[in-house]
Amino acid sequence: MGKERLLVVDDEEDILELLRYNLEREGYAVITAESGEVAVELALSARPDLILLDLMLPGMNGLDVCRQLSRDDRTAMIPIVILTARAEEADIVAGLELGADDYVSKPFSPRVVTARVRSVLRRGRRSRADESRVLEIGPIGIDVERHIVRVGDVEVDLTATEFGVLLFLARHRGWVFTRDQIIDAVKGSDYPVTDRSVDVQIVGLRRKLGTAGTMIETVRGVGYRMKDDSNVQD
Repeated sequence: MGKERLLVVDDEEDILELLRYNLEREGYAVITAESGEVAVELALSARPDLILLDLMLPGMNGLDVCRQLSRDDRTAMIPIVILTARAEEADIVAGLELGADDYVSKPFSPRVVTARVRSVLRRGRRSRADESRVLEIGPIGIDVERHIVRVGDVEVDLTATEFGVLLFLARHRGWVFTRDQIIDAVKGSDYPVTDRSVDVQIVGLRRKLGTAGTMIETVRGVGYRMKDDSNVQD
């Protein structure tokens, strides 16, 4: 198996070299870009396994890069970890809502960056493996290919949207998602929906899952998450 390839995007040469040195020492193949425009070109031509992307870039900024990559089927599935010196929470949220998978704030520790990279890549490998197997989360079993959900030995009748919401949360256990992020993942960003509609889907899911519905937690003021206290079984 070849090395996993990372694209590192930053307009500061010293940061590029610092990240390149540390990531290559961890066994990754690293390519770099100093602008958003070059980053998009390399994402299309090199198809990296992950992109480390600074938000504050000259010309096309990091948010624009996220937006463009997420709209192209050839690059939409490449995980992105954003790097930002901005303190505003809104910039981080905007990046995550545009498709980024994680973030690291500057100044950063190279060890933290490599840990985040390793974690995001691991989640991606697990998600791809999940496509062809049954997810077991506590008493809930999700047959991904057959679109069947069971609680214990009892099959649960879910709508397509309920199934999509459950699968999305199950694949990202422990992560908190806003209502907008949930509906974007299940229906797409252009789908007309209100916050109340997402709440209705969650209420319906919990009711149909019975006591297992407590696996879906409400995070007040933010959104929802699936408990991360269970393992995926092969």
